Amino acid sequence: MHIAILGATGRVGRRVLALALADGHEVTALVRDPNNIERQPDNLTLIQGDACQAADLLATVSRADTVISCLSTGGAEVLSTATPLLVGAMGQAGVRRVVTVGTAGILQSREHPALLRYETPDTRRSSTRAAEEHRRAWEALAASGLRWTVVCPTYLPEGEPQNLFRAERDYLPDGGTSITTGDTAAFTYRAALDDAWAGCRVGLAY
Repeated sequence: MHIAILGATGRVGRRVLALALADGHEVTALVRDPNNIERQPDNLTLIQGDACQAADLLATVSRADTVISCLSTGGAEVLSTATPLLVGAMGQAGVRRVVTVGTAGILQSREHPALLRYETPDTRRSSTRAAEEHRRAWEALAASGLRWTVVCPTYLPEGEPQNLFRAERDYLPDGGTSITTGDTAAFTYRAALDDAWAGCRVGLAY
């Protein structure tokens, strides 16, 4: 399988990249600085560019069977800019499957089913900017016609996979408070290899 990866130098993305390369997949990764990728085996192609540039995205996904995006909000409107461009590039390239990493804030609230978790009156977020960015990205994917999945981890400390996490469609598993970057990457990578979680947000937590 040929996998295109965005955000391959981030906390989750670098782990997804390592898993894909270890399994022998052909990988194309879009990066701002290739020097941030220490290991560059023969099955890795690096595209130096910007996820907010349509031409760079098309070059990255043009030969892919599936796309994994671990882009963060980047302190700006990176996701809401890049996601529609990614949808367009995938359409041009004829690629249908995409898995992205979001946030648990855009899952449905159990206590207020008509609201997303970040919109509830009892949210403890000092700012909803990042959640709103993730929401716009999710909405663009949901309207795209692609086979999409948004992986939505809760509090995300650095850590190795424990392989004991819970996953739930559109909701955060009840009582879940954290999930490591290692387990988030492992789930994201596996989700990209099939369609089992296509068409939904997936809440991840221990």
